[in-house]
Order: sequence, then structure tokens, then C-alpha cells
Amino acid sequence: MATAYIALGSNLGDREATLREALRRLGALGAVEAVSPFFDTDPAGIVDQPRFLNAAARLRTDLTPGALLQGLLDIETAMGRVRLVRWGPRTIDLDLLLFDDLVSEQPGITLPHPRMHERRFVLEPLATIAAEVRHPVLGRTVGELLAGLDAAQP
Repeated sequence: MATAYIALGSNLGDREATLREALRRLGALGAVEAVSPFFDTDPAGIVDQPRFLNAAARLRTDLTPGALLQGLLDIETAMGRVRLVRWGPRTIDLDLLLFDDLVSEQPGITLPHPRMHERRFVLEPLATIAAEVRHPVLGRTVGELLAGLDAAQP
């Protein structure tokens, strides 16, 4: 069994209900062991869109990273996600952040997630369930990465 960390986000419709449904569906991919509180956040990238509700989940799974990622994409599609504009509004967004301590760059899947350490909307929820988990490339814990963002704020 592997441990994976998933970021969840929604900014269309009933955001909380959408995140709860996505978490329920994650159970088909493994055992959801922990879920962060939900965080109301500003949009990133394209700022002229509704605010997001973000969360993180720890999943124990027998799936390979590729099969898990495909499962996440399938959940997004089943829940009505349509990819029109990069970083645009979405019903649901599920990102595979970490998969054990695997470091991998393959077409369609990069682990750990290449921008997770730059994103407060990812690190804040993740730190509530995985503050001591170490980023396998940067060598810093999730808590340390979040503190680094805090220190960088004026």
C-alpha cells in the first residue's frame, strides 16, 4: 500500500458539496485516511473568477501512480469538469501531490507535483494533515515549505 496526498479545489456551484462528493468518490481509489479542513482561497493564475474552496486528503492505495492519476481524472470528468482555460474556473480539481517518496517525470505525470511548494492554497490544507511529510526533492517538510511562504510575504 502506498500513501498519496491529493489536493482538492472547487470554485463553481456548491463548492463544499462538490468537495465532499469528490472525497466520497476518492474512496473507490483507496482508503481516505485524513482530510484537512476546507480553506476559502483567492484564485491563482486568472484572478477574475470566483473564490476557491480547497482541501487536502491522505489516501492509502494499491494503485500505481499512473492508475491513481487516471482515477482522479475520471472523477473530475464524472463530476462535470470541463477543461477550457488553464487555471480557469472549475467544478472540481484533483491534483496528485505526493506518492510515497517517489520522484518521477513521465509524460502526463510528474511527482512530486511540480508547483505544490509555491502554492499556499495547496500547502495550508496539506500542512494540517501532513506537516511533517518531507518533500522528496526539496528535502523540506510541508510545514517548512509553508513557513517559507509565510516568511516571503512582506
